[in-house]
Amino acid sequence: MDYLRQKRLVYLFLIFFACFLGLVSQLFLIQYRDGDLYACLALEQGSRWVSLENTPRGRILDRNRVPLTGERTEERVVLFPAAVGNRDEVSRQLAGILGVEQDKLNTFFNGEPCLLPYKLTPGQAAAIQNRGWTGVMALPVQFRYGEQQLAAQVIGHLGKISSPEEFTDLSGRNNKVYHYDDLVGKTGLEKYYEDVLKGSLPRRAVRVYTDAAGRLLGGPGFIVEEQTEDHARRDLVLTIDARIQKIVEEIMDQSVDRGAVVIMEAGSGDILAMASRPAYHPARPEDYLDAAGEENCFLDHCTALYQPGSVFKVVITAAALEEGVADFDSQFTCRGAGETLLRCWKPEGHGAISFAQAFAESCNPVFARIGLQLGAQKVIDYAGLFGLDNQSVLGYPAPRDSRQDLKQIEAPYNLVNSCIGQGPVLVTPVQVASLINTVVSGGFYRQPRLVQEICKSSGDTVQMLPDDPGQRVISSETAEKLGKLLEMAVEEGTGQEALVPVFGSAGKTGTAQVGDNSLSVNAWFAGYAPRANPRYVAAVLSEGEAGGSAAAAPVFREIMEAILELD
Repeated sequence: MDYLRQKRLVYLFLIFFACFLGLVSQLFLIQYRDGDLYACLALEQGSRWVSLENTPRGRILDRNRVPLTGERTEERVVLFPAAVGNRDEVSRQLAGILGVEQDKLNTFFNGEPCLLPYKLTPGQAAAIQNRGWTGVMALPVQFRYGEQQLAAQVIGHLGKISSPEEFTDLSGRNNKVYHYDDLVGKTGLEKYYEDVLKGSLPRRAVRVYTDAAGRLLGGPGFIVEEQTEDHARRDLVLTIDARIQKIVEEIMDQSVDRGAVVIMEAGSGDILAMASRPAYHPARPEDYLDAAGEENCFLDHCTALYQPGSVFKVVITAAALEEGVADFDSQFTCRGAGETLLRCWKPEGHGAISFAQAFAESCNPVFARIGLQLGAQKVIDYAGLFGLDNQSVLGYPAPRDSRQDLKQIEAPYNLVNSCIGQGPVLVTPVQVASLINTVVSGGFYRQPRLVQEICKSSGDTVQMLPDDPGQRVISSETAEKLGKLLEMAVEEGTGQEALVPVFGSAGKTGTAQVGDNSLSVNAWFAGYAPRANPRYVAAVLSEGEAGGSAAAAPVFREIMEAILELD
């Protein structure tokens, strides 16, 4: 009997001990994992407050820790309607200072604590402070986006939560507090890293404490909280260099109405600049929604698909050299407009021409014949080796466009046009930059990278996104030969407008017709500089009526001249 009793006591003890462990583990999760969340909820429940950040979020920084969102500070009116004594009189006087109709202010005086949407001059701010109104203050407010915004399509923009479903999804997938009027990421990095960037507390805020019924308490009154530590938010550190990004965008504003430029660090695959045109301002996305001619301003052209034109001949050349189909001195004949397989851009033709000259002069009939000798499968294989079927960018999880399908090259009647970068061949400017970077890297393909780390506000690293060590896709001998051909194309071929004085450069032009309109083309130049010991790889795309040698090559030269001066 005693034995059974002791056995029951042991079982009972084990049950209580298991319950105790469960309780302790739950308390541990509440204290350490969810502590910031519950502290934030408790603070919200016991106070009324107005954020002095327009949205509490982590920063998006360039490789040198320079904020890419610009950030600006403006003086604004902070209003706590419940604390204002004579609302009608204060509203009337404040309307006079701001130069607005009193009826517009009455809406705010009858609502919740808020920031008024009027930027204050120093004189207006001083006049408001001198009045000494309770519940009305003029304070500096930090806004996420500055006047000069860089890499708008890459960074993306914010917008209010648009539906109960979106609110439920955001609240359920991360351990952070959301409200229906919160600004959340809608596109770009702001959207892809919403869980990382979202903060729980503003770094600066005006707060007043309340009782259980929501009435304002006496005592210390309004408190301006400075530099509140927010453990929830994280910063993104990109591979982009703000100095290079700024140069690229300024030159595009002068020379490229529609298109893209990608600058990559030679050899590493790190993206130093990604710029698209037309652009928009993330602080005012609604201004562009219905604007005439701006229907594609939200599109990131750097990761969009285009026919590459003759830039694709780099792939055909690599395959021909690797497979022994042709070498520099291999001889061909070009009859220009008289060719039956594929006409040349030069009506009178090039006549007798070597393979090296055909590359420099971008002779279409030669590459059509080379492509037929290689066969569709070899063309597909080498395009894949150069990453032209891989749209991934490390740290930038943009959705894949399913239209990119190299297998279409082997469909009937597609091979010849594919060999000159037309037909079903579609690539992104980022992929084109990676193609040239493979040549510069001695035959190693490296996946491009945009985000290098996630860190705390203090700068301490939370997560590193390592770069791609690369894999060899062509021999170093073939890569060296391709480099010589790219140099030849700039020195004496179609890319002469891309020649960078003093430093030298190399690259390939491309012109791809768009649809049935022969005047509408994708103009390309992809290359590197300096010629010796390359430091930068660039892919330039200009949509318009001029070809690669006239539209894209001069833009490449101007950009390279400017960024090489930085060194």
